[in-house]
Amino acid sequence: MGRKGQWKRLSATFRDEDRNNPPLWVHCASLGEFEQGRPVMEAYRQMFPGKKILLTFFSPSGHEIRKNTPLADYVFYLPLDTPRNARRFLDLVRPGAALFVKYEFWYFYLTTLKKRNIPAYLISARFRSDQPFFKIYGAPFRRMLHCFTHLFVQDGSSLNLLSSLAGSSLPVTVAGDTRFDQVAGNASRDNTPDLFKELVREPVLIAGSTWPRDEVILERLAGEIPELQLIIAPHEVHPSHLSSIARLFAKWDPVFFSAVKEGPQPKVLIIDTIGILSSLYRYGTVCYIGGGFNPSGIHNTLEAAVYGKPLVFGPNYKKFGEACDLIRLGAATGFRDYKTCLEALRPWIKDPSLREKAGRAGRDYVLKNTGATRLILEKMRQFD
Repeated sequence: MGRKGQWKRLSATFRDEDRNNPPLWVHCASLGEFEQGRPVMEAYRQMFPGKKILLTFFSPSGHEIRKNTPLADYVFYLPLDTPRNARRFLDLVRPGAALFVKYEFWYFYLTTLKKRNIPAYLISARFRSDQPFFKIYGAPFRRMLHCFTHLFVQDGSSLNLLSSLAGSSLPVTVAGDTRFDQVAGNASRDNTPDLFKELVREPVLIAGSTWPRDEVILERLAGEIPELQLIIAPHEVHPSHLSSIARLFAKWDPVFFSAVKEGPQPKVLIIDTIGILSSLYRYGTVCYIGGGFNPSGIHNTLEAAVYGKPLVFGPNYKKFGEACDLIRLGAATGFRDYKTCLEALRPWIKDPSLREKAGRAGRDYVLKNTGATRLILEKMRQFD
């Protein structure tokens, strides 16, 4: 269905809604931002059980996967950012407050919210000096910052950048990253399919969100460490990609998880279902985080670190602060190629004490950095 007919659906949905109980509007660009916003939505539900939540996405990947999430009462695409669309959308929805996650800056929506005195919040934001806000030509971008009732940033460097703006009186709080709360919450619940638990054997390398260059390295590892079980959860689960993985690992008779009914435990297990990766990391001896050879960089390291697992990942990790922190703490290793991957992996596979020390450092790091959700909700209550 996509965006077609969405104005008609918006109108039909909100025409008869109680205007005395306006929804919280949460906007996420895509799936990653949704996961960052998830703990705040969960906590908001508990704090205000009678309130409703409107969730919007810009990306089809987020909308299609989370359009039936129980966290939201309504899920829509966000109409394009134009003056007319912003007025029309807010006329229909009439939110009590708006919550934007991480990097969401929509000029006409934000300025219209400001004109209507509707509180707007930015959460889990990170700012860099190369962004337009801090350039000579950045006046329109800076204007958007002043539309927020409060900005919740991840770190002190973001706070310092915002404070450096001439005449800045922005309401900013260093709250941290809500992803720490999200992964800690996931770790407290074991949603792993029972069948998966029967298929795992030690030692096992769980490789999440992999891409083709990752998979070439994993294939060589399978031959180099005969006792190692490989569980591969590719980022893309298109049939063509799954088939190419099966061909690459053909000598080990790989098994697709969706096709398994019972044991035996395979040498190579390919996860061809969506939505279970974060719980699978719990069962890894070591975890491999994919994406390190892509320009966009590695995927979520915290999902595995929270379980006390050592991590390895490819070279494109430096723009991710948590990955750099995990390396500094000895909980992860970034590698350049197959040889350096093997050198990083082998000691953790062979030595339980080294593995435990590294894993504990990663888990402690995650737990130490929780609490952003509580701080955000406490501040939002002041404007409720």
